Amino acid sequence: MKNILNNIDTLIFDMDGTLIDSMGIWRKIDEEFFANHNMPFPNDLLKNIDGFSFDETADYFLNTYKFPYTKDEIKNIWHNMSFEYYRDKIPYKTGALEFLKEMKRRGLKMGMATSNSRELTDAIDSRLHFSEYITEIVTNNEVPHGKPEPDIFLLAAKRLNSAPNNCLVFEDITGGILAGKRAGMKVCALHDEFSMMMDDDKRRLSDYYINDYFDILNLL
Repeated sequence: MKNILNNIDTLIFDMDGTLIDSMGIWRKIDEEFFANHNMPFPNDLLKNIDGFSFDETADYFLNTYKFPYTKDEIKNIWHNMSFEYYRDKIPYKTGALEFLKEMKRRGLKMGMATSNSRELTDAIDSRLHFSEYITEIVTNNEVPHGKPEPDIFLLAAKRLNSAPNNCLVFEDITGGILAGKRAGMKVCALHDEFSMMMDDDKRRLSDYYINDYFDILNLL
């Protein structure tokens, strides 16, 4: 762990559950959505949509549970349910802001590769201001294939003018970890309460595992 930044000039962050503490919000939204339709919440949902974009998640909901909406309608419902949380409430993950500040001080390039929408990414950035540190933000609708395919990380690296083998990815779920590894990058998995059921796989698939960003900062 002490050498985690060796030969690394670029950091690429996932957003939800990695840079911001938002996964619990999506659990609440999903539970509320199913309850509003008098349906039990499926315990395997998070595992089954691991790494999906908004579009892919909408397709999964419509194909699997047959909700009476178009894709655009169900995405708009989720967007309206979540927008206030992103604009006003969701915080950084523990140590994330301190880590961003230190990495900027050290001159590392930083990007984001998120499966979330541009609208919600912009909403939370308007309050947390991570774009002061992260200069390239890529969302899943900009690439042909979402995680666990490597497209989004490769596009982020290209925009940052970085070689994949000099990039370190931060991720909280297995689909994102696989995407980073398939892109030829080192991957650091981050603890998140809402992906605890994946912890063994996260540790196995990643190059590093941290509980929070202070695990790295305290070694520098």
